[in-house]
Amino acid sequence: MKSLGGNATAMSLIGPGLSAKRLELLKEAVPKAERIAVLWNADDRGMTMRFENVEKAAQLLRVTVHPLGVREPNDFDAAFAAMTQRRPDALFLVTDALTLLNRKRVIEFAALHRIPTMYEVNFLVQDGGLMSYGASFDDNYRRAAGYVDRIFKGAVPSTLPVERPSRYYLAINLKTARILGLAIQPSLLQRADQVIE
Repeated sequence: MKSLGGNATAMSLIGPGLSAKRLELLKEAVPKAERIAVLWNADDRGMTMRFENVEKAAQLLRVTVHPLGVREPNDFDAAFAAMTQRRPDALFLVTDALTLLNRKRVIEFAALHRIPTMYEVNFLVQDGGLMSYGASFDDNYRRAAGYVDRIFKGAVPSTLPVERPSRYYLAINLKTARILGLAIQPSLLQRADQVIE
């Protein structure tokens, strides 16, 4: 959040090791994955930073990243064509307004081409995606309401700290896993906060 001549406050959804954790969970679900496509909004600096974090994590996990930056809805067709020409073992979707607006296309493409996909928010798993790891939007809305309440009661916004979510949730869609021919390990399922059957 940008400040005009002072401190700023905000709710942050980004944890420092979140991209690495997501990639690690994806690799655990798809152990043979060696080539991971990453789809993100290349016009958004924040999303590009998330992509760069995925790249760093990929080096540690010894997987190759296939970058698929998009800037507008028409770019998704080119990204899908690239994945059709050279199929990745898995896909990682970095979530922002652009990718969320095109989520149905991404989920349908991944299902059609049987590409296991990691998402950042659980409602995409409810919509048919394979798995997600991220903060709960409901929790964040409640915490944001707490911020607003403190401000209405006289707190100076610039004195409130930037807060991160206290917990992240793993969601797995077993129906999608079966369609993809994936056998999700029981140890991973036991750690899931939400399993969709």
